Amino acid sequence: MNAEPRHPRTRQTFYRRDRRSVRLAREFAHEALTDWATAERSDDVLLCVSELATNALIHGVPAGRGFLLRLTLHTDGVLRVEVHDSGPGEVRIPEPTPEAEHGRGLLLVAALADKWGVGERSPGKIVWCEFAVRGDEVAVPGRPR
Repeated sequence: MNAEPRHPRTRQTFYRRDRRSVRLAREFAHEALTDWATAERSDDVLLCVSELATNALIHGVPAGRGFLLRLTLHTDGVLRVEVHDSGPGEVRIPEPTPEAEHGRGLLLVAALADKWGVGERSPGKIVWCEFAVRGDEVAVPGRPR
């Protein structure tokens, strides 16, 4: 018997350089997580979406441009969040002082996500993070696990 091929589930959308885009990105991610029944780490995922989207707007999106948010739920239960921007710059975790009002976003991402990193694109970069949201394979709709 041939097994049905399983493919990752992906959703993506583009946001303009606008402060409302962070809220919209979080709402988009929440809807995807709800549809994919991946609630067990949704608070961590949504916080990381907010932080990566905020960083893209502040540091990575030149005037007149925007950023792409891509969510992929792989069949092995790993959820990958990617934020693509077209701006220059190096992504690094800063060392904020206790009095600093900014600079903790990537610290949060590093603490909450199972993995995170930066990939290249031309122009710009992709900042990503991953979460194990299921220990077994993702169910195919209409088929028992």
